[in-house]
Amino acid sequence: MSTINENTGVYEKAQILSEALPYIQRYHGKTIVIKYGGGAMQSDELCRQVITDVILLSLVGIRTVLVHGGGPAINEHLAKIGKEPRFVNGLRYTDAETMEVAQMVMCGRVSKQLAQLIGEQGGKALSLSGMDGRMFVAKKISSSEDLGFVGDLTLVNPEPVNLALKGGYIPVISTVACGEEPGTMYNINADIGAAALAIAINAEKLILLTDVRGILRDPKDESTLIPEVALADVAALKESGIISGGFIPKVDCCADVVRGGVPRAHILDGRVPHAILMELLSDSGVGTMIY
Repeated sequence: MSTINENTGVYEKAQILSEALPYIQRYHGKTIVIKYGGGAMQSDELCRQVITDVILLSLVGIRTVLVHGGGPAINEHLAKIGKEPRFVNGLRYTDAETMEVAQMVMCGRVSKQLAQLIGEQGGKALSLSGMDGRMFVAKKISSSEDLGFVGDLTLVNPEPVNLALKGGYIPVISTVACGEEPGTMYNINADIGAAALAIAINAEKLILLTDVRGILRDPKDESTLIPEVALADVAALKESGIISGGFIPKVDCCADVVRGGVPRAHILDGRVPHAILMELLSDSGVGTMIY
């Protein structure tokens, strides 16, 4: 005979499933783009939880695209060959050697490992780079300082991703782009790549997994989280200094994606277990939503 405590636990699980049902119905058949990077990629346990969340969304009929970063893995490989990483205004300076490392690590290691993890846990994944099917095409970024092979996207071809989704696969995307010039390739910021792809495939949501809770009124106090930000209020939050520093590009990506027709963009703390499910399939939600 089951105990009261056991019955309580079962009841709580049933309540969670019941709460999730209307959200599953709302997003069934819709497409979610998740940019996976930051602190969540540094922990094997958190990585498994992110992968579990992605598989669950896919199994309940929510079309899920995973766009990943790989900065720490690139730095690790550069250290092995005795090369110091260099950054200019928050962007990685990418000379020819660093570009080769980025391609090898992002397309050949990180993307394949994530696809393998999805497969091992019962999902279906397809590893793709921005060069496959010329999904991403870019030109050299315009900047006051030379950034090497860092690109600005000039074309996004959604066909490879749409074909993968149609086949029931979870596309795992690394943001290395073909160059407009023959024989060239460019490193693309993963946030920017995810945002551009979300617009191109008419996604319902863009989720940026980061290593902060969201937009905070006081960066030192996580209780000051701003849960929702209207697009019209972004400029004022910048002027007041609430959105500042390295957080500006992430918020700009979210603002751009909403202007591009994606209804909602979210900045979530990837260090929180199952943050994706809490945001999408519960009444509470986490992080900051820009709409």
